[in-house]
Amino acid sequence: MSGTLFIVATPIGNLADLSRRALETLQQADVIVCENNRVSSVLLRAYEIKKPLVGLFEHASTERLANLTEQLLAGKNLAYISDAGTPGVSDPGGKLVATALEQGIKVSPIPGPSAMAAAISICGFPMHEFSFVGFVPKKKGRETFFKELAERASASIFYESKYRMDKTLEALAKHLAPERLLLVARELTKMHETLYRGTVAQVTEQIHQTSSKGEFVIVVAPAGFGYTV
Repeated sequence: MSGTLFIVATPIGNLADLSRRALETLQQADVIVCENNRVSSVLLRAYEIKKPLVGLFEHASTERLANLTEQLLAGKNLAYISDAGTPGVSDPGGKLVATALEQGIKVSPIPGPSAMAAAISICGFPMHEFSFVGFVPKKKGRETFFKELAERASASIFYESKYRMDKTLEALAKHLAPERLLLVARELTKMHETLYRGTVAQVTEQIHQTSSKGEFVIVVAPAGFGYTV
């Protein structure tokens, strides 16, 4: 009988956000598979979890996926965690899940923190329909990315790093209507969590007065939406 692949959500910044169920799953797993050994080791040390740790990087080899699948087929229980948040969103977890499902292996989600869900919960925009578009392309496809985002009438959500946030604000100013609203969430759940709201011009001014360092989640409001009090 094959084992189970558990997809475990981990904190996006505050280690206290790890759920009891996630903790128990990691403690009981035979092997923990992670996106980045160095990042995941911080969490595991904090909770004194000592389990074999296997890295599954973005361009995971066919051999690595096959080896993990063999362990599952042999009856071992594996837990997969990404660098932060719910796996399967802009990380290699999807490949492992697909490979496991092809072999008839049970895949079980252990839900928890998500930067996308956290941003949605505090944006105040109508979110019955939205598009999550992952990370902004670094080079090729950036212009198309922002053009399509501006043409989309419904809300959009994406991630950006501190290295390209200034350029992303410039691109949003170029493509979005001046009155289109944003929520920009910086360092969610962390010590320096900061929320910026308003038009692109307003948000840009706010960020430049504070800091553009950290990890960002950007929510673009639906076209025509404005706050009412």
